[in-house]
Amino acid sequence: MSKANKKRTRLIFRGVVLVILASAILFSIFSRDKVKVLAEGDKAPDFELVDLEGNKHRLSDYKGEGVFLNFWGTWCPPCKREMPYIENQYNAFKEKGVHVLSVNIAESDLKVDTFRDQYGLTFPIVIDKKKDVKELYNIVPLPTTFLIDKDGRITKVITTEMTEDEIISYMESIQP
Repeated sequence: MSKANKKRTRLIFRGVVLVILASAILFSIFSRDKVKVLAEGDKAPDFELVDLEGNKHRLSDYKGEGVFLNFWGTWCPPCKREMPYIENQYNAFKEKGVHVLSVNIAESDLKVDTFRDQYGLTFPIVIDKKKDVKELYNIVPLPTTFLIDKDGRITKVITTEMTEDEIISYMESIQP
């Protein structure tokens, strides 16, 4: 094969590879499932996760009651600061129809159990091991908290650290 033919063959090969790569990139951009960003007024998507004791928790189990749905991680400094406040208000509001459901994002049972013991947490903690619920709720920053009313509607989405006074106000707002 002459040099000119080798050069031409190489050029065609490179062109084909570029077309295939460009097609793959365009396909991945335009075929990607668009994750719906949840907003106030939306129905909170149901899910089922297991707590540290092996009990199943479904969001739908809390229908008719307020749910303080908190997503967090043991490594997250704002999560660590607000946990004692959430615990205090969980104890103040649990008899008033407001429940805390705490969702850890994909950490080990040991890490989460150690964290729970360190902070003396008594509310239900579930672990989203496969990050399915994180994706369902489109969670980006931690902590993120969803306030869900007795009808299962999202009344507020909080994507920052909360003070204890804010937590009190939020729990009051979803009290049935």
